[in-house]
Amino acid sequence: MTVEKIKRTKKDFLTLLDYSKDEINYLLWLAGEVKQNNAGYCEVLKNKNIALLFDKPSTRTRLSFEVGINQLGGNCLVLDSKTMQLGRGETYADTAKIFNGYLDGVVIRTFRQTDIETVASNCDIPVINALTDSYHPCQILSDLFTLHERDLLSKKDLKFVYLGDSNNVLNSLLVGFTKLGINITVGCPKEYEPDKKLMEMLGEISVKSKNRIIIENNAMEAVKDADVVYTDVWLSMGDEESTQKISDLKPFQINKKLLSAAKSDVLIMHCLPAHREMEITSEMLDSKNSIVWAQAENRLYAQKALLVLLYS
Repeated sequence: MTVEKIKRTKKDFLTLLDYSKDEINYLLWLAGEVKQNNAGYCEVLKNKNIALLFDKPSTRTRLSFEVGINQLGGNCLVLDSKTMQLGRGETYADTAKIFNGYLDGVVIRTFRQTDIETVASNCDIPVINALTDSYHPCQILSDLFTLHERDLLSKKDLKFVYLGDSNNVLNSLLVGFTKLGINITVGCPKEYEPDKKLMEMLGEISVKSKNRIIIENNAMEAVKDADVVYTDVWLSMGDEESTQKISDLKPFQINKKLLSAAKSDVLIMHCLPAHREMEITSEMLDSKNSIVWAQAENRLYAQKALLVLLYS
């Protein structure tokens, strides 16, 4: 397959809102190319120094970026704001100017989306969002690639269902599916429905993309005839003690009984880490319908494709 190469003038990855349908599709194609031909891209980051600044714990995001940068020929530096002057009050704007003088790029995992935007606006090097409280675009790029590999994104009347809490993962799923013009169903209690401002913004994009975002407060109705069911942890970093939230979301647990309403070959996705027996049972997570581990492995290829795009 021949795909026309795409170049970006502003080389950041802060949210999929900044990327067009063509750019996202190009990244999905490129992830497949990188996965099949690692040797062909092993010098893309030659002599490049890219830092990871992580203020939140990470397994998949950190490993995939460290390994990906190394496989592309770059040098990866892992930073911690607690051991930097950021921890003593230096601003993100001032820190960004230092990054700009020393580095060729920075990958940031932090709390506020505005902090990443501040870094990007104060330096010329690529800035990549490795997760904020608002968005997790790298995760969703991998998720879309996992579906792309199985030719599901082109499937007419694909029913993709997200179950559970409205969080940064759901926000980015909504953005990605809307940009690609693909319907998405969100199953959750009314009090956990997606952010209204984001929904208004996506409503404007949907006019052109012609996709629908369906909100369903009944779990069985949400997963009825589903092709793909996706979930994430109910308790994000910071609300680990919320027993009320667990109780509210219990009907949306991915389990054998709930998935009896979905298609028999329904695929199960989870961005991990999983709280087994909370948002998903071990029986379902480890079942033949689960593509969770392929989804996790694809973080490496999707992020390598992103790096190839930003540095080519």
